[in-house]
Amino acid sequence: MSRVAVRATEDRAQLGIAMMLAAWFFFSLIDTSVKWLVLAGLPALQLAFMRYFAHFFISTGLVLRGGADLERFRTTHLAWVIFRAYLLTASTALNFIALLYLPLTVTAAIMFTSPIITCLLGWPMLGERAGPWRIFGICMGFVGVLVVMRPFGAEFHWAMLLSLHNAVALALYSIITRKLSGVVAAETMQFYMGAFGSLALLPFAIWQWTNPANGFDWVVMILLGVWGWAGHELLTRAHLYAAANTLMPYAYSFLIFLTASSYLIWGHIPDFYTMLGAGIIIASGLLIWMRERQRQAL
Repeated sequence: MSRVAVRATEDRAQLGIAMMLAAWFFFSLIDTSVKWLVLAGLPALQLAFMRYFAHFFISTGLVLRGGADLERFRTTHLAWVIFRAYLLTASTALNFIALLYLPLTVTAAIMFTSPIITCLLGWPMLGERAGPWRIFGICMGFVGVLVVMRPFGAEFHWAMLLSLHNAVALALYSIITRKLSGVVAAETMQFYMGAFGSLALLPFAIWQWTNPANGFDWVVMILLGVWGWAGHELLTRAHLYAAANTLMPYAYSFLIFLTASSYLIWGHIPDFYTMLGAGIIIASGLLIWMRERQRQAL
């Protein structure tokens, strides 16, 4: 490969990494903003609706920009697309509820068991057999979860079970996305995600609707969907420029972003066990990632 070609490949990978970091920054803005708003008294399900309604509005416009043709909304894999949308909608709504009770760093640490659960489910659902090192990484990740949750101690909170549910839902979401990638257009999946989330959460939003107390909170609430759409768009596009194995470690920037915002806004510093558990979870995820890279290199 020529020096120019190598340089072009490196530039594309760096662009993909930058997009990955930007995507997780937008996701951190969502969690930080939701915690701000729920502590201000806004219902979690109302905020979940707003996150998907703006997403739906943007994705519909993008699908229609090529013309109002119903064929652009059709897919032969509608059941899988809807189930994928359900998984993300449920995990979003439950995560917003959990944020009312838990620090940002705790919800994020538990959520990052999702890649580990994906590895565990890859065998029965994708036929990807796990070797001894990957099995060790999976077990190590769940040890990290136990350290964070401390299920038999006074620090345990029932909302942690919501975060654990979300990790499983996101793992299934990731597996289904891999199955549909290249088969269903990304904008079509984005449209159905926004449509399902909006319709499913609309009754709860109407029932619980509470107006924000000031203009700033209104703006933040409206931006939830914009940040959600932008994050998913950047995440999808990042994989066009760099391999998944290259991008995966940068997802852990989410924990850094949330730790910073949690400290700057609420003065919250994660306790020792949260940091220890998060470190174990990250180490287990990186172990699985390294073994996957070695396997593909053979």
